[in-house]
Amino acid sequence: MSKLTSIQDLLVQEIKDLYSAEGQLVKALPKMAKAATNQKLKQAFESHLKQTQQHVVRLEEIAELLECSPRGKACKAMQGLVEEGSEILKEEGDPNIIDLGLITAAQKVEHYEIAGYGCARTLAKALGLDEVGSLLQTTLDEEGETDKILTTVAEEIVPAAQDAMAKH
Repeated sequence: MSKLTSIQDLLVQEIKDLYSAEGQLVKALPKMAKAATNQKLKQAFESHLKQTQQHVVRLEEIAELLECSPRGKACKAMQGLVEEGSEILKEEGDPNIIDLGLITAAQKVEHYEIAGYGCARTLAKALGLDEVGSLLQTTLDEEGETDKILTTVAEEIVPAAQDAMAKH
């Protein structure tokens, strides 16, 4: 366990946490894309996988700017969120409902990431690390956009899910 004696220490710890989280997502997103039956949802997961791979590269760049390794911390929150999401993959039922469950799991992940990137960006700005703050803001913007896309897809799936429920 590292000591937190400065804002810089906390920022480094957050970068390590985000790096671990993004690495876990790189492994989870292909499974979610494969499980999705809605084409727009499948595309959203595939697109976000490419973005997430870029987020990993960006975090490596940030770590280099901070003169630290991005490795060394396991993001337990993401482990839990991914585990929770993987439970949806085992469910049986109406494909629209399963897709909505996948969106729910994915949005929980996005909201965790939005919080993490937002806090890290604030710490970087407090330290006057403009380049780090800018890189974090770019990822934060992308995570927010993914969250909006997932909401839009969910709103499109809900009527079909309601129709399926009405037939049962």
